[in-house]
Amino acid sequence: MARIQIHYCTQCQWLLRAGWYAQELLSTFGEQLDEVALIPSHGGHFEIRYADDALWERKRDQGFPDIKWLKQQVRDRLDPDRDLGHIDR
Repeated sequence: MARIQIHYCTQCQWLLRAGWYAQELLSTFGEQLDEVALIPSHGGHFEIRYADDALWERKRDQGFPDIKWLKQQVRDRLDPDRDLGHIDR
């Protein structure tokens, strides 16, 4: 099982964006995930972590990830043989 952390800036009001990513990941991977944690932060910080790996960091990666890319990254770590249907095509 895996833990995903979404750190989001409260000053920038990115809670809705963080919540949407969490909803999409939970809808796709459901009970395969132990937890999707929303972690408030500040200073423009937005980061998505899978276990100890930083999948995306807004300043480093210049913006926000595409949901297709994010689901593929999570799948590749969680269940590499899984077909994501239309997302993989």
